[in-house]
Amino acid sequence: MRRREFIGVLASAAIAAPLPLCAQQPDRMRRIGLFIATEENDAESLARITAFRQGLEALGWTEGRNVRIDYRFGGSNAARIQTYAGELVNAEPDVIVANSSRILMALKHVTSTIPIVFAAVPDPLAQGFIASLARPGSNITGFTLFELPMLGKWLDLLKEMAPSVRRAALMFNPETVPYYPVWLRELKAPPQPLAAELVAAPVHDEAEIDAAVVALAREPDGGLVCVPDPFITGHRGLIMTLAKRHRVPAVYQSRQFAAEGGLMSYGPNTYDIFRRLASYVDRILRGEKPADLPVQAPTKYELAINLKTAKALGLTVPSALLARADEVIE
Repeated sequence: MRRREFIGVLASAAIAAPLPLCAQQPDRMRRIGLFIATEENDAESLARITAFRQGLEALGWTEGRNVRIDYRFGGSNAARIQTYAGELVNAEPDVIVANSSRILMALKHVTSTIPIVFAAVPDPLAQGFIASLARPGSNITGFTLFELPMLGKWLDLLKEMAPSVRRAALMFNPETVPYYPVWLRELKAPPQPLAAELVAAPVHDEAEIDAAVVALAREPDGGLVCVPDPFITGHRGLIMTLAKRHRVPAVYQSRQFAAEGGLMSYGPNTYDIFRRLASYVDRILRGEKPADLPVQAPTKYELAINLKTAKALGLTVPSALLARADEVIE
């Protein structure tokens, strides 16, 4: 196994060194609402929470000593997300962390005053959450996940891994990530031709996941692109099993997929995002306003390749792709 990290440099000086705790921290216990997109028992949830706590502790905030964290887990359950959003707002925390577009929308509907820092939300400007990246202009700011061009990047990587791919299905749940159909329409006339045709594969349950992969496997030269989506993350085991069973090459959005048996993954390091967002929570707890904190983009991206899965699919990984990988899983 080998791994290297590409560390970007923040274009903005928005994340400043914190003031000493004694300078601005009041005596009372501060309160944070942390609303995670994945399920409570998911390993991804624990990893994100751990990264966030580490970020807070580096800035002088220790859970149980000077800060209390109220946890909620949304998954892909719309009713639960609405209920938990109301619960968190009613608790009147000092700041809430929102870890998906759906969670952010639910919170936006129930409060316009409690500061909200979003974590790993795609294209928040296009979704209407903020007025601008430089000056969000309301009670909401945070850290993005990716924007429209990433869809083309995933397709390029899939094509490089499996040159025979001519048509790829973009799998997502339209109820949990409603912006993908809009993005697919925008990709109909890209500045440069896409590496392969990209079509929508909306799914709502396990039966539809199964049917989508089977239908994709019936046609030659098909591939699969699985996007950031709490529903997809929660059903990743089934998706990766079906892709391998039907010999469908697939690219996923986070290292977790490749580590658990997916062919390859490329995307921002979500743990780094959760560590970094602690700096904005810290600044808000010290009195700064979300409207004045510029939205930040990911600075670390990871490419992971699972050689065992590639071999099972009959694929030979190009040496150039191997050389660019941050992690090669054997």
